[in-house]
Amino acid sequence: MTAESGKSRKREGAIAALLAHPTIAGAATAAGVSEATLLRWLKEPEFAAEYRASRRQAVEVAIALLQKASGAAVATLVSVMQDTEKPGNVRLMAARSVLDMAFKGMEMQDMEVRLAVLEEALAEQERAA
Repeated sequence: MTAESGKSRKREGAIAALLAHPTIAGAATAAGVSEATLLRWLKEPEFAAEYRASRRQAVEVAIALLQKASGAAVATLVSVMQDTEKPGNVRLMAARSVLDMAFKGMEMQDMEVRLAVLEEALAEQERAA
């Protein structure tokens, strides 16, 4: 193993530790580097970019899991909303949640359409120029 590949592995381990630990000190300990080293690496544009990309990937995985569970969540809300045995305030909160999410979903779809129209108009302007 070359010194460069060892350094690369240390940095990869540090990124994994940063994702797994709530503090820089904890991440540094887990990665087997000093806190000062980890702080210095975080100031390096390449390391910081790799860390941001890893964080983004972790968030995307979490979002995918949430999206996968969203059907069950909606079914639960609807079930609570329709359960006449539940207290009125609980049913009302479930109904509000369903409505809020439905409206937000519509807003997001509308924004996507508007953005697509704007992007196409911009592309046409650039082609014409």
